[in-house]
Amino acid sequence: MRVLDIGSGAGDVSLLAATLVGPTGSVLGIDRSADAVATATQRAAAIGLPHVQFEVTHLESFAPAQQYDAIIGRFVLMYLADPAAELRKLTRFVRRGGVVAFFEMDMIACRTVPPVPIVDEAMERLRETFRRGAAPVDLGPQLWRVFRGAGLPDASMMVHWRAEPAPAAAGARLLTETTRSLLPMMERFGVATAAEVDIETLSSRMQAAVTAQDATMLPPAVVGAWARCSLGRDD
Repeated sequence: MRVLDIGSGAGDVSLLAATLVGPTGSVLGIDRSADAVATATQRAAAIGLPHVQFEVTHLESFAPAQQYDAIIGRFVLMYLADPAAELRKLTRFVRRGGVVAFFEMDMIACRTVPPVPIVDEAMERLRETFRRGAAPVDLGPQLWRVFRGAGLPDASMMVHWRAEPAPAAAGARLLTETTRSLLPMMERFGVATAAEVDIETLSSRMQAAVTAQDATMLPPAVVGAWARCSLGRDD
């Protein structure tokens, strides 16, 4: 199979796809970040996967010479102004009967049970940052609409949601590092200041609070959707 990974970033999804298609297949990951492409290329070389390649490309100018058996992507449609329109364009590069598969988040699903204010506040800061950046926080459950708008058959869908009991160390670290990466944008949008977030102690404070309330942490859910393309060529 020939697979195209949209918004491949550091290459996680592309590398996984490469192990699935094996050495007789090929994977091309495209991303607009040269740094991400360089990192992904180094990772592929380090683990000996010569059949996966990465390329610095903007979707607007992407014009491959071949058709693909599958187009995939993770956490990328949410950053597009019109996901359905962009996905419709991408289906031109999929052979008839080929697979279109994407994963997106449902950040609304994130919560603690019983409620732990410090964790819920941290997640709401992330959601509000995405909202002010015009990125949807609940695209995952709406992927079927995106697929339908792109002219694809009705999508099959699934959800992955992990419940983590106290102290919820992994979830607290993930939430903290995501906050760290978005902190400049948080401040720019007026969501929160660095002093209010106190990033260096955030993880430990969240774990302590979850433990004190004997709570369960539910991170953002990941929703997947896939369909077979009814358009395209037969080759």
